Amino acid sequence: MSRSVLSLLVEDKPGILTRVAGLFARRGFNIESLAVGPADIPGFSRITVVADQDAVLLEQLTKQLNKLINVIKIVELKPESSVQREHVLVKVRSDKQTRSHIIETVNLFRASVVDVTADALIIEITGDSAKVQALLQLLEPYGIKELAQSGLIAMGRGAKSITERAVKEF
Repeated sequence: MSRSVLSLLVEDKPGILTRVAGLFARRGFNIESLAVGPADIPGFSRITVVADQDAVLLEQLTKQLNKLINVIKIVELKPESSVQREHVLVKVRSDKQTRSHIIETVNLFRASVVDVTADALIIEITGDSAKVQALLQLLEPYGIKELAQSGLIAMGRGAKSITERAVKEF
């Protein structure tokens, strides 16, 4: 099985997220990551789904998703032809002795310290999965107290837009 990233343009209607997620569940796929937000055109939303599945099952799933009435367009985003990012907030234990080391590490990754208290730092990082995981591994020895991670968001490279063409055809 391989990791697949699907970008769906959907009408912004109640229940569409439930129907999309339910379709994955009925087919026995585990959703690794799910991110939803408004698209650039009012009345539409973009759903980014990351799941592990083979090519044949992905094709079947895509056909089933296309049958859902509020799904306008589905695009599989390959890593080499798209920009894929995660957003993470991580709370790390810190004291006077470790704070400067943690901040140096954070700066190396072009991340940001967004909150400082006497015993902890909250760090914000945005980047591809490998960059995020590398920073988290380096912060682990200091003691990660809490972690909030968004679902992967992705967009195809180049001038083509999923929304322009799909909305015109709709």
